[in-house]
Amino acid sequence: MPGNAACANNGRFPAPLFWAGHDLKQAVMIDLLLSIAAVLYIVCALLLAIFIGSFGVLLVIYLFKRAEPLVLPDVSDEALPSVTIQLPIYNEAHVVGRLIEACARLDYPVDRLHIQVLDDSNDETTTVIRHKIAECQARGFQAISLNRRILRAGYKAGALAYGLYKVKTDFVVVFDADFVPPPDFLRRVIPHFHTDDRLALVQTRWDHLNAGYNWLTRIQALTIDNHFVIEQAARSRGHLPMSMNGSGGVWRVSALKDAGGWSAATLAEDLDISYRALLRGWRFLYLPAVTAPGEIPPQVQAYKIQQRRWATGMTECLIRHALPLLRSERYPLGYKLMGLAHLSQFAVQPFILLMFLLTPLLIAGEMFHRLPNLSLLGVVSAIPLVMMALAQRALYPDWRHRLLFLPLQGAVGAGMVVNNTYGVLMALHRRSVIREFKRTPKFNLVHQGQRWARSRYALPVDAIMLGEIVLGIYAVLGLALALRHLPALAFYMLSYVLSFWGLAGWNILQTHRAGLRLSRQSAAALPGENAGYVGRG
Repeated sequence: MPGNAACANNGRFPAPLFWAGHDLKQAVMIDLLLSIAAVLYIVCALLLAIFIGSFGVLLVIYLFKRAEPLVLPDVSDEALPSVTIQLPIYNEAHVVGRLIEACARLDYPVDRLHIQVLDDSNDETTTVIRHKIAECQARGFQAISLNRRILRAGYKAGALAYGLYKVKTDFVVVFDADFVPPPDFLRRVIPHFHTDDRLALVQTRWDHLNAGYNWLTRIQALTIDNHFVIEQAARSRGHLPMSMNGSGGVWRVSALKDAGGWSAATLAEDLDISYRALLRGWRFLYLPAVTAPGEIPPQVQAYKIQQRRWATGMTECLIRHALPLLRSERYPLGYKLMGLAHLSQFAVQPFILLMFLLTPLLIAGEMFHRLPNLSLLGVVSAIPLVMMALAQRALYPDWRHRLLFLPLQGAVGAGMVVNNTYGVLMALHRRSVIREFKRTPKFNLVHQGQRWARSRYALPVDAIMLGEIVLGIYAVLGLALALRHLPALAFYMLSYVLSFWGLAGWNILQTHRAGLRLSRQSAAALPGENAGYVGRG
């Protein structure tokens, strides 16, 4: 991020580019507009510094509380409660059989376990499900049911609400189609509910089935690990707002119903129900030692659609829950502010984009020398990098090697700002057609030799990519200005050139290899699944 250090050019500035050839009146008007741009830039920088500073709070909590043990309560088999495993499915032929098999092999009293397959598919996935259910029942596991709806209203949230209406057990577990829960999952989670009657949710850590598949999966693994190892652990142990992550979470049914149940009012149904439960006084727990491995999207377009959906859903939840959270008399101010930061994780994307757009204008107008010292922004920007490094060190013996992908992670993150900003704007544009998305496709990728490109679930690129290409050109112009007038900002502009064009080029290359074309649908009219968000929850 450009700061005050970038403002000086040996104390000498050439004549402002915007003023050349203009009379005094026009020059005054241009100066006024540039001053407004400078104020906007400062506001964006301060908001970003405050937002990133909230991660500093989480980092401090993690460092001081990471050693606190979480003891598994001793609960006999006779005292274990009944559990329903809910599996919301939509066109997941590649992975649904693997999921059902893993759930049927969970180590739990069979008379207190039921698997509820909530299938909205319109392809051969339903046939795969029927065959797998028949296999499980032939082995003696009878407590598994296939539930289908006439209309796929509400997408994932609608399916979960439909299933919850039929649930007769004390607890429900939700797994997305690409997850493979280990056999001891329930035995390591359910006993924690016996120690606290107000415990509504136990969320487990996401592990990865295909983190090393390609560069994109490695980059996403860095972000996911940071979220679960540092952020969720700090929120849970620091008694701050946290949420379910869409999959791998266990809910107390009475808490779900008390909070109003699943709702399709937002595209982040997991975050929405979490905050409704928190505002009702329910408590959450995160278990970093219990994992539920899932598949990371290997395709750039799939990743972009997933992030765009999360951006829309999180921003909708911010709009929906910010005022109730601030008005709540149940929680102190610090809790509320951390909750707002939590809900704003994608809402800051437009400010990042605006800072980028303003930078060339401020260079041309020689405005950076007028800005206050913004070096603090550069300092706090290092906090997420420290968190990612600590997360890798906590999980993997080869953590140093994994950190080599941090620069690429930063580049992809910068390149995603257009895509994510569009998702945020969609949250402000509440028409239902705008809020329909394709689901994130899963391909059953475990080994590097496996291929996804020829799957019919592979996605074509959409019009957002054109915006990335155009902004890459704009970044080149900004780079030229920086090299000539303010070299200290040249690397900042170059990073956006590489990020926008690198992401777009990667997307085009993958699409070409898959034999796909540019989607004729607009990015705002992609039908599909509403799924939960990760980030950062």
